[in-house]
Amino acid sequence: MINLLEKQIWNNSGLDYFLALGIFFGLWIVFYVFIKFFLHKLRGIFQKTKNDLDDYLITLLSGIKAPFYFFVSFYVASRFLVMPDIVSKIIFGFFVFALVLQIILFSQSLIDYIIKKRLLKEDVEDSDKNAVIRLAGKIAKGMIWIFGLLMILSNLGVNITSLVTGLGVGGVAVAFALQNILADIFASFSIFTDKPFKVGDFIVVGQDSGVVEKIGIKTTRIKTLEGQELVIPNKILTEDRVNNYGKMEERRVVFSFGVIYDTELEKIKKIPRIVEEAINKQKDTVFDRAHFDNFGESSLDFEIVYYIKSSDFKEYKDIQQDINLEVLDRFRKENIEFAFPSRTVYLEK
Repeated sequence: MINLLEKQIWNNSGLDYFLALGIFFGLWIVFYVFIKFFLHKLRGIFQKTKNDLDDYLITLLSGIKAPFYFFVSFYVASRFLVMPDIVSKIIFGFFVFALVLQIILFSQSLIDYIIKKRLLKEDVEDSDKNAVIRLAGKIAKGMIWIFGLLMILSNLGVNITSLVTGLGVGGVAVAFALQNILADIFASFSIFTDKPFKVGDFIVVGQDSGVVEKIGIKTTRIKTLEGQELVIPNKILTEDRVNNYGKMEERRVVFSFGVIYDTELEKIKKIPRIVEEAINKQKDTVFDRAHFDNFGESSLDFEIVYYIKSSDFKEYKDIQQDINLEVLDRFRKENIEFAFPSRTVYLEK
């Protein structure tokens, strides 16, 4: 037994190997206790909280496989022994690979949790947004894998500077080739995060207008007033001015009309009250003002302003029609005549 403890292998005595073996099994026992008792105790505590994030973190920690604990214990125990450089590098390489792989798996699971629990919506109208979110999640996972691979190669002594440079040059070439597609994809991310409009909103973009029917990864589709479907690249929607009537909580309406110059003064004074009564008879309207505005070329002009507590265009036109009919009926009862363009010509003999 004494000879075994004193025997030298790779400049390590048998006692050194027994010490390293003890550290290896000791750490293994610590990890076992951590999984079986400590995490179990924490799970019981966190289940009483309203937040489910802590429960998910416990699930992540409980899901760590035994090989990871084996590599960690083996690497720590090996640090107490003197080994050839090649053997140390191999052990360190396995340790780095296991550690980075576990970090990547953790990160992927956390991304999935954030997407499923915090970002994804169950509504059908949000299916396009869900597609954008899933695409962003896949891109994030891909970047994590690339970063993890570079970390492993760097810790193994590989010079990654030239590799990163090559990836950068290749990335620039791909970006130039796909710049229009990538611009539309990143524009869709901007539309999702900034939310300038949503499905169902009536928007005006340049000379085009219509109701948003679908917000895709590359394009947005709107149904115009004429009935056809208009496909607009997302890049244009983020660069151009978008007038969104769907965000309008109420509509301000301004209209005017004129009466003939022969209208009696008392009847002119009645006109603002007649218009106010016609507006107040309508549902969801708020009268603002009605004024004798100016002397026109062939009429006495009035300007009227009121508000509709709705953004619906059809409802606005229906209300305006009812107001016009009411005003027309009252004017006929009061013998007030609307003016029309006319011109009096005086002939000099």
